[in-house]
Amino acid sequence: MEKTQPASTVYRKERSNTGFWLVVLGAALWGVDPLFRIILLKTMTSTQIVLVEHIIVSLVAIPVLWKFRADLKNLRARHWIAVIFISWGGSALATVLFTLALTHNDPNTVLLLQKMQPLFAIVLAKLLLKETLPRRFGGLFIIALAGTYLLTFGFTLPLGNWNNWIHAGSLLSLGAAALWGGSTVMGRLMLGQTRYETVTSLRFVVALPLLIFMTWNEGAAWTFPSATGEQAAVALNILGQALLPGLLSLLLYYKGLSSTKASVATLAELSFPMAGVLVNWIAFRTLITWEQLVGFILIWIALFAISKQQERSATPADAAPKLRTD
Repeated sequence: MEKTQPASTVYRKERSNTGFWLVVLGAALWGVDPLFRIILLKTMTSTQIVLVEHIIVSLVAIPVLWKFRADLKNLRARHWIAVIFISWGGSALATVLFTLALTHNDPNTVLLLQKMQPLFAIVLAKLLLKETLPRRFGGLFIIALAGTYLLTFGFTLPLGNWNNWIHAGSLLSLGAAALWGGSTVMGRLMLGQTRYETVTSLRFVVALPLLIFMTWNEGAAWTFPSATGEQAAVALNILGQALLPGLLSLLLYYKGLSSTKASVATLAELSFPMAGVLVNWIAFRTLITWEQLVGFILIWIALFAISKQQERSATPADAAPKLRTD
């Protein structure tokens, strides 16, 4: 007789695999960020951009928090620590650091250093969530990083000019990578306790006090174009920035993360550089080189293989991860 799997196990596998691709899609939406941010940097500081983005999204997030307010009663001290890390670190500080890095450094160097994020996330997932990695994960991770390198630099070796790697822009980019990697792990911890809608809303709302303080302390004047057409363009870019790479991407991301290990999700996030290359090609007429095409293919090979690992895994996808206490 042919052996069949229990329905609950099949459901967990399907949910885990779907969650993985939701993380891929959510992270890919981050790749449209330059369409809006580069234009906004002409009239606003990086801190001002992030503050306005959070205010707009909070107008949606606050009613969501009220609807699911019962979730907040179930949060313990460790969950609120995770919320602070996600909102202040991953949502506020990391975004500001990354935006500042783009103004201080060669964009290619910034992008590659930011791809160190999976290393931070994998280490933290092992330490805090005690996650086990899929078979051959190390090899697939190296393939994905190789693809990311090709997307960024091709076959050139940028290490000869160390000034590009050690000045302020590089340090800012590494700081953003560490905060985003940690936020992936903390988000997975939160999703063992509450809905993904609640986590997404808390990420934006709790970050507001810090961003208001940072913007006030910065003391930069708020400048807007005088022409009506330019004002409309800025308004549309702010709205697009807040709703697409902001709200929508994180809703998809956290929904997927709720059934995906943090160490696996951080590899799925490498869909971001692929989307960035496509945006540069379509919007800014930057042609894709054959090296970038090879990198694109390598990343998708790694993503597909990890997805199949998730599909075959029998580990309960909805088990609530907990911080280590030993």
